[in-house]
Amino acid sequence: MTALPGETPGTDDVAAEDVTDGAAADPAPAEAPGAAEDGEAQVQEAEAAAEDPAADATTPDGTADGTTADGTGDASPAPELSEAQAELAAQRELRERIEKRKAEKAAPIAAGTGLSGTAADLLAAVRAVESGEKAGSAFFASPAPAQAPRRPAPAAAQPPRTPAPETAAAPQAASPEAVDAVRAVLVEGGAPEALARPAVGALGEQAAELLRTDPWQLLAVPGVRPEQADGFARALLGDGCGPDDGRRTAALVGWVLERAALQGHTALDAEAVRAALAERAVSDPDAAVREAVEEGVALLFGEDEELEPDDTGAEDGVADGAVPEEDAEAEREPVQVLLGLDRYALAEESLAEGLARLVNACEKAADWAEAAAAAPSPSAAELIRTSAAAGLVVHSGGEAARAEPAALIAAARGLGLRAFGATHSEDGRRRLADATGDPDTAVTLAGLLSGAQGPGRDEDGALALDLLVVLDAPQLDVESAAVLVEALADGVRLVLSGDPGVLGSAGAGRVFADVLAARACPQVVSRTPDPGPIGELVSGIGIGELNQVDAPGKEVVIVPVRDAGEAVHRTVQLVADSVPRAFSIPAEETQVITVGHGGAAGTRALNEALKQRLNPGPGRFGGFDPGDRVVHVPAPGRAVPGVVRSADAEGLRLDCGGVPVVVPQERVESSVRHGWALSAHQAAGMRWPAAVVVLPGDAAQGLSRPWVYTAFGRGERHLSVVHGVDQALPHAVAQVPAQERTTRLRPLLEALPTPDAAP
Repeated sequence: MTALPGETPGTDDVAAEDVTDGAAADPAPAEAPGAAEDGEAQVQEAEAAAEDPAADATTPDGTADGTTADGTGDASPAPELSEAQAELAAQRELRERIEKRKAEKAAPIAAGTGLSGTAADLLAAVRAVESGEKAGSAFFASPAPAQAPRRPAPAAAQPPRTPAPETAAAPQAASPEAVDAVRAVLVEGGAPEALARPAVGALGEQAAELLRTDPWQLLAVPGVRPEQADGFARALLGDGCGPDDGRRTAALVGWVLERAALQGHTALDAEAVRAALAERAVSDPDAAVREAVEEGVALLFGEDEELEPDDTGAEDGVADGAVPEEDAEAEREPVQVLLGLDRYALAEESLAEGLARLVNACEKAADWAEAAAAAPSPSAAELIRTSAAAGLVVHSGGEAARAEPAALIAAARGLGLRAFGATHSEDGRRRLADATGDPDTAVTLAGLLSGAQGPGRDEDGALALDLLVVLDAPQLDVESAAVLVEALADGVRLVLSGDPGVLGSAGAGRVFADVLAARACPQVVSRTPDPGPIGELVSGIGIGELNQVDAPGKEVVIVPVRDAGEAVHRTVQLVADSVPRAFSIPAEETQVITVGHGGAAGTRALNEALKQRLNPGPGRFGGFDPGDRVVHVPAPGRAVPGVVRSADAEGLRLDCGGVPVVVPQERVESSVRHGWALSAHQAAGMRWPAAVVVLPGDAAQGLSRPWVYTAFGRGERHLSVVHGVDQALPHAVAQVPAQERTTRLRPLLEALPTPDAAP
């Protein structure tokens, strides 16, 4: 048993509840070795996307939380875009920018020159945007200057908008003709007709023609696997196609890298890609990788161009005073060669240069000493002093440390600055507003970027603010971060604040961890401990120790179970009866958290049981009834908890943290799931008065220290652990740290001139 204290509160009957996030429970194959624990979960969800597209709030397999919440601010007064529409528009613009750049290449990149040429092109593109030579519309609708002088506050910045019913964005409508044409090709190739619309969404209006000439393009459709694409290709092309067909190998390289991105990687070691190709019967993986780079499917990074023989030496091969070739080879550091997709390369390059711009452009002589002296704690004072002298600051700490960014925002506002805090979730926004005492200071990141919340944009298209604190920064993926930094003018101060111990972002990248590791800016580590038995327990988990804690008020309770069926029964009992009776916390304020979506005690089974007990009904509105707790996935990477209010001809009406949302009928099945039970990735960035963490026996393989740290930290007043994994829990805390993600941001930051770098 674990070293936690425990007592089982009351007893009662069983129930059923529904799923939060349709993620696949099948484990994903290890195409991308070294994937993060949360990333593996993401991949499972992605595989299930064809059957159940509303995966987590990431892109993952039954865990993470789908990928980025970027958006665009539209300066025109025309119909306002919803947050989700703005996010999708920003993603489309970014993709169009990349495609345009690829199309303008004069010729394919010659083998052996991929690294220098492509990397140079990317840097040139980013610098062109920042110098003003090209428009920055890939990131937001209004023209965005780069390297502009610091701007004064505009006479009238856009005021925050009152919460009006928001209509969830639908995917770009595919023409019936295109869908019919693709359906015909799919039928001819023996593929499910249901893939027609997703194929048009992934490949565009010319999808039918593309699939007929290159059937392996089917791999671009979420949920399609190589063996399925191979069968489709054989049906269309006959025996003429084989495992080494260039179209197949190129598509496989892209597929492997996309899978890696779902696991959090922005790039992969070339050896891992070659190994994955060899597992797929490619006879010459080296040649396949070279061809993929030449065709622009992938970019090559880290290639050592100085390995060519040097003809300047003496005839015997060793010039006077030169080091023999074999000795030079022995002394040369091994070079890691990485392969990546251009969308992530562009995002990382842009983000690195944008962060360096903020560091170097900030006014360093600001005097905030008086504000720091009035700070509520020493750590808050240190954060205020540090932010006064730096354009970029990293602040780390637990839940209690969130009071320090709040104090910074209040102090900056007192100095007349336009200061705001952006959070990952609506729940985080409410908590920040309570801490600052001013609701206008707190926004969600998605709301800020879309223009639905916050100060809006100034006349140059940049966010109209002087200081921005991003809380829950570990949830920031590289594409969202690139969009955000691109929207900040010179002179703006940016503070990235978060808890390094929690699960990472659902999308690709590890921005917070990379900025910390690169030491590219001053760092402030909070000295404010999390209070109470739950805080003591979670703090111990953060350093790899599952300690016994004194919980005189039963703040922490362990409920041992023998199997998944008993785990479901006891969970329903806790939520519906024991916790409300013992702590006066109603069922709607208790959140169930479990490891995955599938299995006998995953989110699907738990949600089914909880609905049956707490809000039974026939599911009149697409499987939902008024009063059902749900999670809405407006865009990949975002899970927004809500409650069903009603339904009509316009769609399903939800209340998401006080914001009315209308989900069109055609989007309900793919973007709404029951939400009494969530995965830890979905729950990241949010807290509830009580949390029930369910650990059935089959969950042992999904546990890691960040997972346990995140899940156990979601309860404010009470934590119940339904425990059926025996020694797997202390083992995970002590021995299973977060797996590294392969990214390029850290070396890019280390290579840039940043005079404010941490010592």
